[in-house]
Amino acid sequence: MRMTNKIMQNNSLYNINQNKILEDKLTNQMTNQSKIVRPSDDPVVAIRALRLRSNVASVTQYHDKNAADADQWLTVTADALKTIDEVLKSLYEQATGAANKYLTSDDLDIILEQMDSLTKEFYDSGNVDYAGRYVFSGFRTDTAITFSSEDIAQMDKDSVSYEITEKIGYEGISTINYTDFSVLDKGLPPGISADESYEQYVTNNTLYRFRLSYDEVDGKDKDGNNTVPVLTKNGLPVTDINTTPYETAEDAYKAVIDGTEKGIAYIPSTGELVFSEAYYQTLDKGDKFEITYNKSNWEDGDINPVHYFPCTETKTVGGQTKQTVYNKVKEDQDIYYDVGFNQKIQVNTVTDEVFTHNVRRDMDDFYHQSRQQLEEIETKISDIEKKMEEVPEGSQAYEELAAQLKGANKAATYIRENIQKKFENQITKYQKYRDDNDLAITNNATRGSRLDLITERLSNQKATFKELQTDNEGIDITQVAVELSSAELTYQAALMATGKIMQTNLMNYI
Repeated sequence: MRMTNKIMQNNSLYNINQNKILEDKLTNQMTNQSKIVRPSDDPVVAIRALRLRSNVASVTQYHDKNAADADQWLTVTADALKTIDEVLKSLYEQATGAANKYLTSDDLDIILEQMDSLTKEFYDSGNVDYAGRYVFSGFRTDTAITFSSEDIAQMDKDSVSYEITEKIGYEGISTINYTDFSVLDKGLPPGISADESYEQYVTNNTLYRFRLSYDEVDGKDKDGNNTVPVLTKNGLPVTDINTTPYETAEDAYKAVIDGTEKGIAYIPSTGELVFSEAYYQTLDKGDKFEITYNKSNWEDGDINPVHYFPCTETKTVGGQTKQTVYNKVKEDQDIYYDVGFNQKIQVNTVTDEVFTHNVRRDMDDFYHQSRQQLEEIETKISDIEKKMEEVPEGSQAYEELAAQLKGANKAATYIRENIQKKFENQITKYQKYRDDNDLAITNNATRGSRLDLITERLSNQKATFKELQTDNEGIDITQVAVELSSAELTYQAALMATGKIMQTNLMNYI
């Protein structure tokens, strides 16, 4: 084969270009710290790189974002539950101290003021949020568990009411003790003289009731007509509720005690449906009740029913009435975070696990019953004693007042005993509320411990995948530097050799 100068030139140029390509490849590897620039450089490395990059991205998302967010949520929840435990502990201590005291109405006012403040803090702690999301509100993370003053102002403007349905089992029926000393006002029955004593007509009575989750519920509709709750027992309507709501709890209690009310007395102001022991005996232990009622009078701090009950909100805006149904079908409100490959963890504690209505309603009982009766009987005793000072001792009027005073003192003894028993019962209740909160704390801590283990594993996985990624795509800088230096020398030598070849051609020999 005849080798011409042109062929030699072409071969030289081709080899020089190949050296430049190698030098460019090594330069790119040095600057990019990667073995490949494009998939065609090494298809096997490229495929493995795509998989490893996907793994690193997923683990980074789980470790740096999802797990971190979940940890913050659990931490905020844990802090709130710790505060709640302190609040319930303080309420427990208040009830313990009060159960051992011979209370006057002034003493009771001081204790109730402290307990009321703690009760407000109990629910305020439930409105804690994380990054603008309320942590105890289930899926409704944009809705606090209690109404604020701004909510109330808007509700008054829009005329908002709720139709609420509560489910109460037989075991949910509670009792109240009520001291009837009305004889001190209305006098002894005809034919009974004062020397036979007022004391025998002062009685302490046990009543039974359904206590709704709210007080100040509706007793009239928008047209001013009387309304009563719809009560069903085992799915069948109960028609024993008096169709005329009682204005005060005292009127209802007395009507049940004296037998005027033989069925169920409805008291909108206290949120109670009260009945006698005789009626209670007609019920069976397996009975299940549903009570549907309306509430349109809301106050700052009231618990939002949408977190607890099937309810229908009716709102009038600009003359247009809009209804929204909540919890028609009861669903779990648990929020889960993806924190690993096919791994989820619950981050929230649901409202009804901790924030029972009963903490507020127990305080309502103290105000509606205990405090009111104690204040009334102390006033009655004071009035009688003042009257006795104004009449001659030994006179018929004096003896009449003395008999009344004995009856009043008996009533005061009953009332103080009832208050003491209520505080004793309240100790048990607060301990039960603390137990529920402790369970929530334990569950939250268990999730946190599991998350810590998952986070540690994710951290190890992240380090492993990054190491594999580096091994797959990364370069040995020393080796590449040597190869690049060698390629540069080879390139320079090739240029020198080609230059000498290009200086000589066939004409030099002719």
